[in-house]
Amino acid sequence: MYIVTGGAGFIGSAMLWKLNNAGVNDILVVDNLGRTEKWKNLVKRDFHGYLQRDEFMDLIERDALEKVSGPKLTAIIHLGACSSTTETDADFLMRNNLAYSQKLCAYALHKCRFINASSAATYGDGSLGFDDNPKKLKDLRPLNMYGYSKHLFDLWAARQGILDDIVSLKFFNVYGPNEEHKGEMRSMVHKAFQQIKASGKIRLFRSNSPAYPDGGQKRDFIYVKDCVDIIWGLLQKPKLNGIFNVGAGLARSWNDLAAAVFKAMGLPVNIEYVDMPAELAGKYQNYTEADSKNLRAAGLMEHMHSLEDGVTDYVRNYLAGPDPRL
Repeated sequence: MYIVTGGAGFIGSAMLWKLNNAGVNDILVVDNLGRTEKWKNLVKRDFHGYLQRDEFMDLIERDALEKVSGPKLTAIIHLGACSSTTETDADFLMRNNLAYSQKLCAYALHKCRFINASSAATYGDGSLGFDDNPKKLKDLRPLNMYGYSKHLFDLWAARQGILDDIVSLKFFNVYGPNEEHKGEMRSMVHKAFQQIKASGKIRLFRSNSPAYPDGGQKRDFIYVKDCVDIIWGLLQKPKLNGIFNVGAGLARSWNDLAAAVFKAMGLPVNIEYVDMPAELAGKYQNYTEADSKNLRAAGLMEHMHSLEDGVTDYVRNYLAGPDPRL
């Protein structure tokens, strides 16, 4: 039995797709569907059952999960969280992203594999680099509360001395199918496709730093299919634990991404630069690039999509196709 929290979300539902493709359907999905459209990400998936987020935690706290999952629990893949980088309710993030994850991790420690979703937002402005060495955790200074909530979990795991017993994955800029429900938090690939359809152009932020031209700010973009391939690879290596960056390992500019979307749509590049919103001032990462040496050494990054290949697959086979979901 595999448990996937956030299983109806972006990376979570892609993980279900990966598990199903590997012949696995003994899966318990945990999420908080509410009145969202996330349920559509589950329609084509094959899984054992579904539990609402709070009901699931109630079973964890009462040590009664086996009544639902059975005794043979292989792994908890914890991808459920509030992923909004602009969320301002710090207490909510402390409860939902930190305390919830701590309780779930403590439960899993002596029962099954635990894989947790952290974030590249933990690295802050990147001035200290993007090395996933846990010895550097205490030096990191996230720029937003979301990143801080994820960072606090990694710090907690380090203090507990359990980083060699769990996996915590620092996801960089993920894009791909099944992100329809994310609103403003969906990837720029999705936003760009919609903007081009509506107006024939893409809007990118002007640079707020003399070190970067407009649209020249760089991020590490990674296709969601590569993310779930990496998680699946980790599941096949039960002794491989620790903190790992999940990125392509190569910084590319927003201009590069825009050009890839236009090319995938068979259209000429047309970019309009706009001022950065005031609420992002001082919280915007101008550069991210995953130090991927540890996952590469483990042989888990041998078949990664380039930015152009990933964008082309996403645009032509999903966004422009009859079904935008995996």
